[in-house]
Amino acid sequence: MLRNLVASARRRCVLGLVLGGAACLGLFAGAPQAAAQGSDHAIAMHGEPALPKGFTHLPYADPAAPKGGRIIFGQQGTFDSLNPLVVLGVAPDAVPRYVQQSLLFRSADEPFTAYGLLASRVELNPERTRLVFEIDPRARFSDGQPVTSADVIFTYEMLKTKGKPFHRSSLARITKAEAPSPGTVVFELGDGSNRELPLVIGAMPIFAKHATDAEKFGDTSFKPALGSGPYRVEEVKPGEMLVLKRRNDFWAEDHPLTRGLFNADEIRYDFYRDSNALFEAFKAGLYDVRVESDPTRWMTGYDVPAVRDGRIVRDTLRFQTPKGMTGFVFNTRRPIFADIRVREALAMLFDFEWANRNLFYGVYRRAGSFFADSELSALGVPANEREKALLAAFPGAVRDDILAGTWTPSATDGSGRDREQARRALDLLEAAGYELRDGQLRKGSDGTPFAFEITVTNRPQERLALNYAASLSRLGIGVSVRLIDDVQYWRRLSAFDFDMIQWTWAASASPGNEQVGRWQSTNADRKGALNYAGVRSPAVDATLKTLLAAESREDFVASVRTLDRLLLSGFYAVPLYYLPETWMARSREVVLPQRRPAYFLSNEVLARAPSAPAPAN
Repeated sequence: MLRNLVASARRRCVLGLVLGGAACLGLFAGAPQAAAQGSDHAIAMHGEPALPKGFTHLPYADPAAPKGGRIIFGQQGTFDSLNPLVVLGVAPDAVPRYVQQSLLFRSADEPFTAYGLLASRVELNPERTRLVFEIDPRARFSDGQPVTSADVIFTYEMLKTKGKPFHRSSLARITKAEAPSPGTVVFELGDGSNRELPLVIGAMPIFAKHATDAEKFGDTSFKPALGSGPYRVEEVKPGEMLVLKRRNDFWAEDHPLTRGLFNADEIRYDFYRDSNALFEAFKAGLYDVRVESDPTRWMTGYDVPAVRDGRIVRDTLRFQTPKGMTGFVFNTRRPIFADIRVREALAMLFDFEWANRNLFYGVYRRAGSFFADSELSALGVPANEREKALLAAFPGAVRDDILAGTWTPSATDGSGRDREQARRALDLLEAAGYELRDGQLRKGSDGTPFAFEITVTNRPQERLALNYAASLSRLGIGVSVRLIDDVQYWRRLSAFDFDMIQWTWAASASPGNEQVGRWQSTNADRKGALNYAGVRSPAVDATLKTLLAAESREDFVASVRTLDRLLLSGFYAVPLYYLPETWMARSREVVLPQRRPAYFLSNEVLARAPSAPAPAN
């Protein structure tokens, strides 16, 4: 349950919770910088791989970790498919995480380096225009059939034509894919300007061509894909439970990338529709690991016997990843949010100071960047010459105060009724053509009331949305808050059928292609894409290209900061808050590695103490 709580590509990177904002293995992104030279066992996006050829295990993996037992994860929501890589359906990421494998495997100890897993050797030319993988001849699917280049080509073709928009847009940049032999696959990468593309290819979970129906690949299905990974799907109760069993014939049992990982004999996911039921189940010992995002629960909800007597252990984890942006997202496709002055005014009316003190025990920091707490953030940093050069073709795209590094998110007096902020917001709304009449904000031209809906999917979101709605009502803005079930929520998001939602854009130490999915104009109307705000900006599009093509660290940082400034200037969301730390609670029988990775902690490293019985069914 650890690798994507806040997520990055769709929320169904979960079931492994992302800690510290790293993206899921099948969708991860990295800083587009120079590839490692002279290495054929890994690709590093910046400099050389940290681990030499012939390393024995990942630095944070414990080869002596106890094997066996069962680890249970709890998840809010439900599922109607087992394939999270296609548009249709709501699926956990358990199959691509545990059942399938990819050509490369990402190290959680480096900003973005991936080492050969199914690929025993990788070649990438300095121009990043040609990529060659040699497949490990030992690699086998669970039915005993070898993994071949035909399986890789098949996977590429399926994801390019029937996968999620992220894979469709990324893999469309490949100009040629061929398999000169059963053990070799070659990709031609065009002009090499998307320098992250080789790692996107290397991250594809490989499907078995001989066991996959190409015609039905894009459909929802509870039939698990045949994989080469350490587990197989043992049992599925649609929408309720998923059980994975360790394979006895796993081909890579002693591989350096798997040694000390994948320690449990059985992994089970239990699904709960309600967040309160999910928490109560954890306190009762019905599942083993929980990443907590609710300050009220963290501060008061864990005062229970299981914590006091040590059956539940609480950890505070710190990672080097940037902190992402959580905000109320404007669907700018809606005419009511088309005017940037309206969006800025509504952002002023969120009283962070009051909410943080009264609802969240003061533990949050105010969000003011999409890459907070890192050198990638533009908050408080004047634009340098590289950034100004990137923006030269787009005068006015970044506000002067954001360009100068003097802008900060609006702050209130913390009273919950800051009159000065309300006055400033009303001035902007009046400039946008609205006026306050008889206690209601109306469009001056036709008298239409200003009203919209905030769609939420859990009680903590509902509580915050109701607080925000109360603040807006002071200016005569009518806001309804609608709580809907998980499946309906994700279907509506996929079709952009909402006015406003609460969303977290997770950040990694190496932002890359996932930013295209979030912000590029072509994804503003593509069903299933992650551009929830509906951003259509030539300046953003150009900056994304520069970010993906950057070769030096300096150019990369300048590109990310420029993107940050453009997004802040567009007021596409009401900035909310972020946690500087990650909170995790776990059963005392769940063993964490002594040496924690630098950037994220994935559930692959977990083990269960051999003397500890698994929780009862």
